[in-house]
Amino acid sequence: MLPVMLKRVRTVPTPCLRSARRALCGLAGLPTCQRNVVTAPSKWRISTAPSQLAMRAPVRPYSAAAAAAMEDVDVPEPGVNGCVEVEKIRNLAIIAHVDHGKTTLVDQLLRQSGAAKMESGARVMDSNDLEKERGITILSKSTGISYKGYRINIVDTPGHADFGGEVERVLSMVDGVCLVVCGTEGPMTQTKFVLSKALSKNLKPLVVMNKVDRATARPDQVEEELLELFIGLDANDQQLEYPVLFASAKDGWATTEIDGARENVLPLLDAIVAQVPAPTVDREAPFSMLVTQIESDPYVGKCYMGKVQSGVIRVGDKIKSLNTDGKTAVEGKVTKILMRQGLEQVPTEVAGAGDIVSIAGIDGAYVNHTICDAAVTQPLPFTEVDPPTISMFFYVNDSPLGGKEGKYLTSQVLRDRLMKETETNVALEVVEQGDAYEVKGRGELQMGVLIETMRREGFELSVSPPRVIYRTEGEGKDKKILEPIEELTIDVEHVQAGSVIEKITKRKGEMKSYTESGDKGRLVFLIPTRGLLGYPAEFKNDTHGQGTINYMLHGYEPYKGPLERTRKGSIISTASGETTAYALVAIEPRGKLFIAPGTKVYPGMIIGEHNREHDLEVNPAKAKHQTNVRTAGKDENIRLVPVEQMGLEKMIAYVQDDEVIEITPSIVRTRKKELDATKRKAQSRKGGRPDFGDI
Repeated sequence: MLPVMLKRVRTVPTPCLRSARRALCGLAGLPTCQRNVVTAPSKWRISTAPSQLAMRAPVRPYSAAAAAAMEDVDVPEPGVNGCVEVEKIRNLAIIAHVDHGKTTLVDQLLRQSGAAKMESGARVMDSNDLEKERGITILSKSTGISYKGYRINIVDTPGHADFGGEVERVLSMVDGVCLVVCGTEGPMTQTKFVLSKALSKNLKPLVVMNKVDRATARPDQVEEELLELFIGLDANDQQLEYPVLFASAKDGWATTEIDGARENVLPLLDAIVAQVPAPTVDREAPFSMLVTQIESDPYVGKCYMGKVQSGVIRVGDKIKSLNTDGKTAVEGKVTKILMRQGLEQVPTEVAGAGDIVSIAGIDGAYVNHTICDAAVTQPLPFTEVDPPTISMFFYVNDSPLGGKEGKYLTSQVLRDRLMKETETNVALEVVEQGDAYEVKGRGELQMGVLIETMRREGFELSVSPPRVIYRTEGEGKDKKILEPIEELTIDVEHVQAGSVIEKITKRKGEMKSYTESGDKGRLVFLIPTRGLLGYPAEFKNDTHGQGTINYMLHGYEPYKGPLERTRKGSIISTASGETTAYALVAIEPRGKLFIAPGTKVYPGMIIGEHNREHDLEVNPAKAKHQTNVRTAGKDENIRLVPVEQMGLEKMIAYVQDDEVIEITPSIVRTRKKELDATKRKAQSRKGGRPDFGDI
């Protein structure tokens, strides 16, 4: 009973509670703890016998400079039916705001538990090329480790609001969450989002305050902010009894005390075993599993990942897939069962309720489908993700330079690729609109990642600028147009706060709070989603990369009215060929160029931004006439201003309603949607009104 009694009391301990804890520690011969007792210290190992304490050799101290792994990895013993006992399984999701260190923390757990050997700073959970380049988590991934006879399944989740659908999807697989919070920044916008989703599913959190070794860390204030956040999100009494550990994921240590021994992350593993409950499942019932992720294997085909909710599954068993309406989508036989162990997928012959596995053998199931035994007739409940807020149209690339680089060019191939994306990404929706495909998602970053992935796969396509998805309320004269509103949180230096407030106000934003934290201020706004489009790139330039900006969906409110024009006209090419320095030097005073000499152009292609509000049509391929007269000035002496290279996401935010982005494997360029100048002028005379899209 002693390990059960050695639990942490969330509130500030009173003298009586403090004395009681000291007495308990004294009975066991353990050192007293001034703050929390999550489990026995790392040099004391609690044996599998609940009534005994077994003393083993101290754990080898961990150093970030040395490859460390546990010398004794206790693999859980199989129980009835060949499965690990449910009481020995822990399913946990790591949730946090972007860049608060959750992926680094998972890597340390893998390394120090002996589940995987890797170089320090490898960030192996971010295996996608785009994840490595951007330094963020895009796709949810799971892994498994063995510790003290327990199987711990850990799911790493994205921290950016645009990939919030990944977080909502995987929370149905776990029984607890580890909330990672930066010891300097404290709870941020996405912290509130992911925590609210976890609390709504009645999951009990375990808090890890990361980066407390920094000179700017403020653990006491951050803990107060966390408590206020929990209370504000209506956490119940059990959820408010959350333990707090202090850590540095980069250096590879965690401790129950701010001034405790900083040796390894094993205290966190102890806390996971003690605090995360075992799965509440029934292995005697027929087999059922909710699909949360789909992977493709070149040898076994599609693999459907999820947590087994009931029963036991073996290789060779007959299964079927029920869609969300309860109808049978496909039937088949299990050919492969895979479990995660470290960085590998290990095949197994049997899995029981509570295990997180991947199953192969059928083709035709989708995310949120129920894979089950033939006796099951009702699908498992699934979590509805938040609706998309923006949409973009994807077209076949029909420009004069189209079809010269890519491998995938046709409309049918484009459709198949987008439909394949919706199988695994539940936050995306694709609607066919004639020859185009409307893709609906959460934000510019999510769209940019999808387009960049397709570009690297060899696709050629054109995409429209993003537009907001509106809603309606009421009917007839009482009908109102509602638009999505974002809660925007900005951290900047005090001297830059004024310009930020001015620009956000022009974009229909309303400031809700301004708090000071050291030499920086935190500004919280409510701003329409359409007002936020394109602002992150502008904010980065205004703050010289020193500020941070985060946002999440706040809700829907009545239409705020048209925004002020923030972009000037375009400089449009009227000729085909390659640009010349002779022509560009004459165009340069009229605006900002996007291209350099020697670039291929065609009529309707945008080559720069005009100094004025209207568009300007020019000939950038004009060559100097050759004569017999020698001149002192030669083309070699022409000097042009260096061209600004706009990335894909910045270009997505830059283009206007009558423009599209042309995507090829080697280049990204912008053009007018209508290439014919005469037709463009006819369309501009008609004028326009706000486009509320599909409502």
